[in-house]
Amino acid sequence: MRLWTIHPKYLDARGLVALWREGLLAQKVLQGRTVGYRSHPQLTRFRTQTDPVASLATYLRAVQLEATTRGYRFNVTKIARWRQRRPIPETRGQLQYEWQHLKRKLRKRSPELYRKLRRLQLPDAHPLFQIVPGKIQDWEKP
Repeated sequence: MRLWTIHPKYLDARGLVALWREGLLAQKVLQGRTVGYRSHPQLTRFRTQTDPVASLATYLRAVQLEATTRGYRFNVTKIARWRQRRPIPETRGQLQYEWQHLKRKLRKRSPELYRKLRRLQLPDAHPLFQIVPGKIQDWEKP
């Protein structure tokens, strides 16, 4: 499961669909509707929020909006009730780590997109996150 700190606009089609599916699975985990992935480290930053399900739903809403921009039809009714949440602080180190990780994936599976993005040093973050100074998160498994 990868819930990217990176804005979904940088993902290729395969990555965007995977993020949608993994986000919906994460939502089920936080709702207590599945037994798998309950201790997945990617959920840590959502669990620390006052309303973890609403935070993840807000995350998913941005993914769905990106999909709509591209002409995809992700079913918005699958998202739990969302509301505008205060940004979740996330570290620059985490964003940089994920950016390098994504570029390695894109280099193999979407070379054209990789060529367009390879020189970008630091991408925009997903709108739910506010980037703050810091290193890669302890829950990340490099």
